[in-house]
Amino acid sequence: MKRKIKAFKFLGILALTLCTVLACENDYNSLNSDIQGIQNFETNKDKFAVVAYNKRVRPTQTNNIPSNFLGIYYDQIYAGTINNIITQVVPRNYNPSFGTNPVFKHAYLTIPYYSSVSSTSGDETYYDLDSLYGNTPIKLSIYRSNYFLRDFNPATDDVDPQYYYSNNDEFGIDSNLGTLLYEDLAFKPSNNEQIIYEDDEQGTPIEVNRISPSLYVELENPGGDYWKTLFFDKEGMPELSNPNNFKDYFRGLYFKVEPIDPNAGSAILLNFNSSAANLTIYYDNEDENGELVLNNKFIMNFRANRASTMTADPLTTSLLNNLNDTADKVNGDQQLYLKGGEGSIAVVNLFEDPAVLDEFNALYKDNNGNPARLINEANLVFYVDQDVTDVLDENQEPNRVFLYDIKNNIPIVDYFYDSTTNTTDPIESKLNYSSALEKDASGKGVKYKIKLTEHLNNILLRDSTNFQLGLYLTTNINEISNSTILNDDILEGIPAGTVLSQKGTVLHGSNQNVPEDKRVQLEILYTQPDN
Repeated sequence: MKRKIKAFKFLGILALTLCTVLACENDYNSLNSDIQGIQNFETNKDKFAVVAYNKRVRPTQTNNIPSNFLGIYYDQIYAGTINNIITQVVPRNYNPSFGTNPVFKHAYLTIPYYSSVSSTSGDETYYDLDSLYGNTPIKLSIYRSNYFLRDFNPATDDVDPQYYYSNNDEFGIDSNLGTLLYEDLAFKPSNNEQIIYEDDEQGTPIEVNRISPSLYVELENPGGDYWKTLFFDKEGMPELSNPNNFKDYFRGLYFKVEPIDPNAGSAILLNFNSSAANLTIYYDNEDENGELVLNNKFIMNFRANRASTMTADPLTTSLLNNLNDTADKVNGDQQLYLKGGEGSIAVVNLFEDPAVLDEFNALYKDNNGNPARLINEANLVFYVDQDVTDVLDENQEPNRVFLYDIKNNIPIVDYFYDSTTNTTDPIESKLNYSSALEKDASGKGVKYKIKLTEHLNNILLRDSTNFQLGLYLTTNINEISNSTILNDDILEGIPAGTVLSQKGTVLHGSNQNVPEDKRVQLEILYTQPDN
């Protein structure tokens, strides 16, 4: 019920936002027409002080995000973050029949990475991995999980969904780790295509398919009859008869990673929603004539509950926790720490100082409260603190940030105004609203620019409430579905694209001690009649 209410709330807010956009555009066009009717006018720029300060993000919901990172992300500002995954699996078909005298052969796990084709040569296809960070091997262990992931919260009277958060340490405790099914002491994601083999009548593996780069591993068969006992011996029994029974019986898999090098690692985004993602049990059996039938398959996919844990280095946790204690909510902070996941954001308050609001109203409204100037463009520019971020590799600097209305938990209205949506390449999407990271000749990040023209016009033309804004990192600016935040007094949720972001950066803030040419300020380009 709560999830449905939140969905309706979001749709209602979105509809209201779009109505406001249309009404605001009418007001804007009217003012624009009035000014165009005046032959003499000038275009100029104003700057207004804002207040921007750090805000620690408390544990985030991870069982509603579209994908999951596996591995260890490390940089020299925020140290390491360990990403483990717990996931249910469900069969394509319930009440399976394994036939006569089923004999287990193999258990293969396949979870594609996000990748794109770089080139082909003959039968070979070469790929680039889209979401791989780091190249240092890590230890990977895959266990059968004893932890039951609930769909609904039993502590509530309504049918409320169960939320699992990034700080959940119960998933990986010893009592919840079942049989160890796979272990790689030096795991590192590969961009090679995977070749799928099946046994012929002589038991010789032959190639039957090729797939894009994936976590593709053969699971162990402990004791020689593990999978037979687990599935074949349960044919016709309640455990395999329906989703609820199956998920309680076979509770899923737990992916655990551990560092080899304490100062490095690698993390990869796994596409559990791909049609190619599955756990497949291969077995032979006999037909009605007693003839051997090879390569039967019992296939399970991941279209069920799944969650992640994100464990930051203790030094990182101390740094981020300190942000709330030291945040200057009156003058703004000198540095803004942005970190994805259970990390940190920047809270941005426009016109926090009443004197600044009075100055804005005096300049942009006449004595009758009507607009006196046409706002052509309004921007917030955030400059990267290169003295701090110089330790980052070029591919560790986040490409995109975006600005949210914290109260309503949706992007500001300018996001919806921007029609340059690119669904295939999110880095190139919504570039009018939020420019990609601008870099210098050496490849180091310089600044991000966010356009909030319509947001400001709403304040000016329609007396809209001046809500707090939040500046977030994102891996995908198109992804605006929300993950809830655990026990936070300000943030109800953050975008799923922010939850998935592994990266971090440091920006110059709004404090007066920041040099003016690097300080966060509201910049307005306006047109005014020349009377």
